[in-house]
Order: sequence, then C-alpha cells, then structure tokens
Amino acid sequence: MAPVLWARIFPWDKEIALSALESGVETLWVPEGCGGKARELGRVVTVSTDGDFREGRDFRVTAMENKDDEAAILSSPPETMWVVFPREREVIPLENLVAWRRKIMVAARTAEEVRLYRGILEKGVHGIVLEAGDTARMRELASAARSVVEKVRLVEARVTEVSLLGIGDRVCVDTCTLIEGSSGMLVGNSSAGLFLVCAENVPNPYVLPRPFRINAGAVHSYCRLPGGRTAYLSELASGSEVLLVDEAGEGEVSTVGRVKVERRPLLLVRARAASGNTHSVILQNAETIRLVGPGGAAVSVAKLSVGDPVLLAEEAAGRHFGVAVEETIREN
Repeated sequence: MAPVLWARIFPWDKEIALSALESGVETLWVPEGCGGKARELGRVVTVSTDGDFREGRDFRVTAMENKDDEAAILSSPPETMWVVFPREREVIPLENLVAWRRKIMVAARTAEEVRLYRGILEKGVHGIVLEAGDTARMRELASAARSVVEKVRLVEARVTEVSLLGIGDRVCVDTCTLIEGSSGMLVGNSSAGLFLVCAENVPNPYVLPRPFRINAGAVHSYCRLPGGRTAYLSELASGSEVLLVDEAGEGEVSTVGRVKVERRPLLLVRARAASGNTHSVILQNAETIRLVGPGGAAVSVAKLSVGDPVLLAEEAAGRHFGVAVEETIREN
C-alpha cells in the first residue's frame, strides 16, 4: 500500500507546496509561522511548531548517524513515530527498524530513494517525507511515492458452466480512474477464486463506453482490495479503495467514486483451474460485462461458452474481516 506522505517545504515556497498538494500529498511540513500560508492553499494537515503535528509531541527526529540512534528508536515505545534523515541511502538500519515494527518515516530527495524506502523488507516504511527544490521534482517524487503496483498471480481456468439465474442485486463500481485495456476488478463467490471482470470500456451497439466502471457482480461477492485484503461488494462506498488488475496481474489502487446497486437478471459462471479446483462468480446477464482470458482477450458473458479460458486469482479460502486466515473453511 502507498506510504503516508509528507512534503517538507523548507524554505517556504508556495509553488512547490501547490505541486505537492496537486500530486496528492495531504501533509505539509513548513517553517515556523508558515502554517497559515499552507492552509490558504486548501484543506491540508500541517507540521510545524504551531501545526497539527509537532516535533517532540507527535514525532521525533533523528539523523541516523550511528548505532546509538538506532538503539534510541528501538528503546522508545512502539507507537512513537520517528522521522529519519539518513546521511546516505541507509538500508540495513531501516530494515532492522521495520522488522521490529517501528513507525518510521524517511526523508527522500530522489525518485530512486522513494522506491528504495518503499521496498524495505517488501513492506516499506510507514511514510516518506518528500524534499524537492522545484515543482517538477516534487511532482516526480510524489508520483513515485503514490504509484502502487501490486502483483497478483493469475491462472487460467476453463469455463464448465454458464447458467441463467433469477433477478438479484448487482453492484456497479464507478471508480475515479479511466480504465484502459483489459483491466478490471477481481470478483468471485469465494475468496479462493476471484475472476478478472473487465471495465465497461469498449463500444457496443446498446450503450456508450464507461471506462471508469466495472459492473462487478452480485452484492454478496468478494472483491480484491489493496494489500491482499478483500471486501464484499456491498461494503464498498465512495472513498473506498479497490485494486484494479490487468491480464498480467499488475495491480494499481483506485478510489471508488460511486457504487450503484440495482436489481438485474443474473447468471452463474463456473470454471475449473489447473489445480482441479472449481470456482464461480455471479454476474449481471448483459452484453457489456466481460471476463478476461489469457493474453487480455475479453469475452462478453452473453457469448461465454463451456470450454472458454478465463483468468482468475486462486488462493486458499478463508477470510476474517477481509484478511486471509488459516482455518478449516469450505465454500461452494
């Protein structure tokens, strides 16, 4: 998941601050007396002597110059947030601190440093403090920090059944992203098998494309969220985050702008994976709903046939409030 982001604007520069805010940074660390200037730019959290966050009260700062600095962090309460200004691209000390579940934010001045700190122990640090001398660099840093790429292993499965069902409540997820190609959401009747449902981003004779929309399935269905979590489609709302995935399994985070639940005719699709496991999904029976196959070829459920290949994410079943757990669960 994307780290917490602060932009440190020292000395104060209105244009750099604006570029940070426009790039999605919500917290500005500014010099004493500049909190009011920062708040004039919009709804923003400030870090300063008179801001929302204050050094000494809400966080502590270290240069991470030697082993004593690392020891000081490890000896502090686990909930203490530390801002680290490394002399160089320190990795091992940060790995130690992340391994011990310390709340670490690190100052970064280049996109390479941002990517380095995001990858610490494959989990990344708690947050990154962006430092840039001009607007272009600030945008570059923020882009590197906010881009979330999550790899999901997709497998091929063969359709074994397509059955018409009655009327039910289905969910359209309208995202704040214009979705291209065969990308969409991972949805299924069980967390053990989530089908790649494509966005409604191609023309057809009946309705205009809606490239921000995934007609995702029945209200009870699971969908994949960032960080390996799941949710029921019925739980999504404006401001929720979902994971968009392409045919290669590359995922990015998208914010939900609107959720539409409407009563529509449904159908059931079952497919068997190479593992021998059979998975299923319930979708609206309409031409615009498409499942993605190998290579990115998407087929409408109206034309789906037994034997057609589709892509899905397969894992062991078992979720507790959306988090994978190891326990005996059988879902059919």
